[in-house]
Amino acid sequence: MDKQEIRPLHVLQVNKAYFPHIGGIETLVRSFSKGLIQRGAEVRVLVCQEKGKGEEKVVEGVPVHYASSLGTYFSCPLSFSFLRKFRQMAKWADVIELHAPFPLGDLACLLSGYQGAVVIAWHSDVVRQKKLMRFYKPLLMRYLRRADCIIVATPGHINSSPILSQFREKCRIIPYGIDVAAYRAVPRLPVLQERQQDKSSVRVLFVGRFVYYKGIEVLLHAFRRVHGCELFLVGHGTPEMENKLREMVQGGEMDGRVHFLGNLPDEALRAAFADCDIFVLPSVANSEAFGIVQLEAMVYGKPVINTSLATGVPYVSLDGQTGLTVPPEDPDALADAIQKLADNPALREAYGAAAAKRVEDHFDEADVLREVHETLAEFAERRRST
Repeated sequence: MDKQEIRPLHVLQVNKAYFPHIGGIETLVRSFSKGLIQRGAEVRVLVCQEKGKGEEKVVEGVPVHYASSLGTYFSCPLSFSFLRKFRQMAKWADVIELHAPFPLGDLACLLSGYQGAVVIAWHSDVVRQKKLMRFYKPLLMRYLRRADCIIVATPGHINSSPILSQFREKCRIIPYGIDVAAYRAVPRLPVLQERQQDKSSVRVLFVGRFVYYKGIEVLLHAFRRVHGCELFLVGHGTPEMENKLREMVQGGEMDGRVHFLGNLPDEALRAAFADCDIFVLPSVANSEAFGIVQLEAMVYGKPVINTSLATGVPYVSLDGQTGLTVPPEDPDALADAIQKLADNPALREAYGAAAAKRVEDHFDEADVLREVHETLAEFAERRRST
């Protein structure tokens, strides 16, 4: 057996950003990268700086190149060095896993002349930038035709996408997952209780970026109608968005019942999930394609309130089984759902127990990583054999 046959699989992970940048996709790329290395692959990561000079780091054992960037425009970094670095790093790779949507990554791959396997991890459609999509769509369609395989997390990702549904035969469903044992090993710290004004109130938690599609404004409108609860908001956004949300709270009857916690480090964040009574994901647009934060609450036995988007969101936490699902952009329905769970501890406990079991049965990271590794290896081998 020669060296080519026994060397490990070379995987290039490509995304907009990487840890310490906070985001659902960034969390996935981080766990995929570390998990694939543990399974024997060699992994390198190519991303962009939010703004500024490029640099190379080894992050938790993963080599990461942060390409220089002029800044982010229309949710996409502008980086010319990224194109050059992609061509260079692609020569090393047996397979490239590119996390979409990322137009710059699509362009870099098509311009690079790379002949190896390309697997797209499709996280969501481009939803908000509809005018930009008219210019981007030809590039995207060409890139999807080039791809060997498209990984999606749920059937809803395919069915809700007018673009992805055209490539249904290339799609392979592999759900996102989390490390159940690692989450449950975190010390149970009272990170929410420490900030709680009324110790008898029910603790409602939201975690996510403060962006339009997360539905935080809807949540705050709903919370005006809720009694006996305190709301904890973890995350951050633009100064304009944060000021707008704070203004909705300050000086009114919600003042003192809504707590802005900013970003939390990993251990404190996991402790916050474990310390809440109800987790809520009030997203209002298909940009929310899955909602990994649901799993992070469910693993601790917490009931989830989510919205009936056409994406994978309601597939993660099931209405009437692990929590409640309400229509998006409906503050009255959201308020009723929060109040229903707040007033019924037994129902919260039943939904929470079912939620914990669902994570164990369907979303354990070890199973997910095995499927991802097998898929990347399969298409790398197919390319080598042609």
